[in-house]
Amino acid sequence: MAHIDLGIDEKQYPGIIGLRMYRPETAKPLYDLADVLLRAPNSLSRGERELIAAYVSSGNECDFCRDSHSAFAAAQLDGGLPLVRDVCVDPEAADISPKLRALLRIAAAARVDGRHVTADLVAAARAESATDLEIHDTVLIAAAFSMFNRYVDGLATLAPEDPKAYEATAVRIVEHGYTV
Repeated sequence: MAHIDLGIDEKQYPGIIGLRMYRPETAKPLYDLADVLLRAPNSLSRGERELIAAYVSSGNECDFCRDSHSAFAAAQLDGGLPLVRDVCVDPEAADISPKLRALLRIAAAARVDGRHVTADLVAAARAESATDLEIHDTVLIAAAFSMFNRYVDGLATLAPEDPKAYEATAVRIVEHGYTV
């Protein structure tokens, strides 16, 4: 049970979904930000951006966000859930592009502390043809998902243990996005 009474059935509305229902006026800008970062036109695919969110959430040990964004990424990437799991465990060995690998290094650094994103990490991403927008959005995805992870876990919201619980939401997110 969450640390506060959300006034809903947490099994039916787990994680940030319950928090959205509890405080819709704060949820709207958060969901709008997620929609822009993960779905707006970009040279990184939606699946790649969801993968960055899943990877950051995995590093932060946020089960709800890791599992939900893993499902959302898997639904949009050719490698599916096995690829997402490989990336979350060891992006250096995963079957991803060198550019995405370089961006994940930036995301990992930003997840820990924004000051850990070094000129060398940015130069390495640029050497793999990452654009300024891709670097910007990677840092912002890492920062935003670190906040989302702390929000969800800081209030001890429910995270379903069965990965299938996230599949229906993945279909909705892929089709309709995050906007409230």
